[in-house]
Amino acid sequence: MNMLYAIGEMLIDFTAQEPGVLEITSTFRKNAGGAPANVAVCAAKQGKNASVITKLGKDPFGNFLVSTLAQDNVNTQYVFRTEEAKTALAFVARDENGERTFSFYRNPSADMLLNEEEVASIPFRAGDILHFGSVDLCDAPVKRAHMVAIEHARAAGAIISFDPNLRYNLWDSAEALLTTVRAFLPLADIVKVSEEELADITGIADEKEAVNSLFCGAVKLVFVTKGKGGASAYTKDAEAWAPTDVNSKVVDTTGAGDSFIGTVLGQLLGRGIEGLTKEELIRLITLANRAATIVVSREGAIPAMPTAEEIV
Repeated sequence: MNMLYAIGEMLIDFTAQEPGVLEITSTFRKNAGGAPANVAVCAAKQGKNASVITKLGKDPFGNFLVSTLAQDNVNTQYVFRTEEAKTALAFVARDENGERTFSFYRNPSADMLLNEEEVASIPFRAGDILHFGSVDLCDAPVKRAHMVAIEHARAAGAIISFDPNLRYNLWDSAEALLTTVRAFLPLADIVKVSEEELADITGIADEKEAVNSLFCGAVKLVFVTKGKGGASAYTKDAEAWAPTDVNSKVVDTTGAGDSFIGTVLGQLLGRGIEGLTKEELIRLITLANRAATIVVSREGAIPAMPTAEEIV
């Protein structure tokens, strides 16, 4: 079976247990998180082969995260450990609608020290998928590690997936983040963005026009998520849309987008992306929307990921 590799940050989400800003929050719950790891766990819980490529501190939080991945049947062979930095932390505040704001502690964190030598020997194969986001495309060794992993995966015939997952507060400026994202977009076969991110990245208000501008370089498949407005999928030859269950309860939106793309990638693992029909795109979006709907009804990201039986 092919493998879904997810490269980038893995961290601890300390999730506020009452709505409000962090300044007034007094109680937090510890959850495993980090967007790439969320994606890998989502696929693994749905019965797919998944592996995380990251670096964690040799500390109790790192131990907890390795244990979490193992319990969810995610391959940990490429989870490296270091004493040079601590495992990353994120404090998550929620409003009454479950929408989040983040405060990150990572200057630097262990994931930022992942280096190119550590990823150079990963045995990517044709049909595998390598997924990444923008958080670890910062000016650190991990950025070069991403570039090497993408290069090796591409050479092996693997599919590359990119979710920009814009986190402006981790960058010196919005323009620095957007410039980096725009540079990496053409390296991906699959791109997943929210409708707000699509507008920010392209500077184009019209969705179809904005999506068309992304079809450069290797890009062949684009997903646009819209919260309660459902989600759309585009190839150069087909497009589709499917609704979200707007009546579902929203407790915590953390991990919703990761569950969406994790479900999509799990379905495409071994199938590939060539020749996708409108009907196949609708099925992909429908399953992914179901996964996201379940995740937002629960707290946390990794603990909330659904099984295959829950989304069919």
